[in-house]
Amino acid sequence: MLKKIQSQDLKLGMHLHALCGSWMDHPFWRSKFTLTDPKDIQRIRASGITEVWIDIEKGCDAPAEPPLAEVQAVKDEATAEITPQRAKPPEPVAMSDELRQAAMICAKARQAVVSMFNEVRMGNAIHAEAVGELVEEISSSVMRNPGALVSLARIKTADDYTYMHSVAVCALMVSLGRQLGLDEASVREAGMAGLLHDLGKSVMPMAVLNKPGKLTDSEFDIIRQHPVEGHRLLVESASASAIVLDVCLHHHEKVDGSGYPHQLAGDAISLFAKMGAVCDVYDAITSNRLYKAGWDPAESIRKMTEWSKGHYDERVFQAFIKSIGIYPNGSLVKLASGRLGVVIEQSEKSLLAPRVKAFFSTKSQTCIVPEMLDLSHPGTSDKIVGREDAARWGITNMDELWAS
Repeated sequence: MLKKIQSQDLKLGMHLHALCGSWMDHPFWRSKFTLTDPKDIQRIRASGITEVWIDIEKGCDAPAEPPLAEVQAVKDEATAEITPQRAKPPEPVAMSDELRQAAMICAKARQAVVSMFNEVRMGNAIHAEAVGELVEEISSSVMRNPGALVSLARIKTADDYTYMHSVAVCALMVSLGRQLGLDEASVREAGMAGLLHDLGKSVMPMAVLNKPGKLTDSEFDIIRQHPVEGHRLLVESASASAIVLDVCLHHHEKVDGSGYPHQLAGDAISLFAKMGAVCDVYDAITSNRLYKAGWDPAESIRKMTEWSKGHYDERVFQAFIKSIGIYPNGSLVKLASGRLGVVIEQSEKSLLAPRVKAFFSTKSQTCIVPEMLDLSHPGTSDKIVGREDAARWGITNMDELWAS
């Protein structure tokens, strides 16, 4: 039976069913768990959450039992409040408006994934449904503006890679799922799969996972076990859907049969696993790692196009390009005017005509006053003539130029 109580009445042994308020407002990566640590009660109260729902069939009851009629009345209220409702889709917003919200989601999501991985390392069971609120927040952000969170999640430190990679792949899977025309329930499943696809890395040896140099053959054999280990953890939890299990196990399979762990080929690989393969590789090669700097987004798309026939499903890969662009946000491009610019936002009109911030003159080889250009606008004469290497021009602050 569910009961709403004041957070000041919480005590150890109670089973939290829901925290009243947005996922962004509370300090946990999940909202359903039994209180066993006094610090968790302190964190709830300190967060400003004043009311919570507890399940008295799974944990301790509140100190004082209200009248039966009152319990029945709030039970109906509880069901209405905590049952997910089909909300009206959020209105699209400009990149600049979504970046602040996306940054907050990324920060909270990183904390959630770190906590989840740490719990697995301590031997605690993982509950896949517990990250549902996180997937909802990421999905809503991607719907408001597809590029904001996807691009911010790519900007990560090498130390944060393992955790923020999961967040980035979640966002990429949501964006790709919508591009492929999947229904919203399937889009959410794709996002959940992206968030949990690398769960097996939580049980990999830290010395191998964070090695700053190239892995030996034996070390690589260890890392290649992470899909199997992640799948095992999710099966043991008995809380993950078939789609999440499949993507976790098979996101390193390739359509030519050269992937792992089962060397599946062609149609033996599910649509969702094919999606996971593309999203996983894109974020991996564009991210800074302990042993290498990430590639420029546009260069990464070019490289992946060269690999696509053997590695990826063609339909899925083409949809992925449409979802992030030929020149994804953060790409350094050269314009016909001789200026260099960083891609700020994609255009609905053309993959070849995004919004660009021009900031450097190749003629004088100096920075210039930044100018925002919508290359898809009929009155704009400039256009992209190719991608550029930032190192060639001594540009070292690409992420700052884009994110600002």
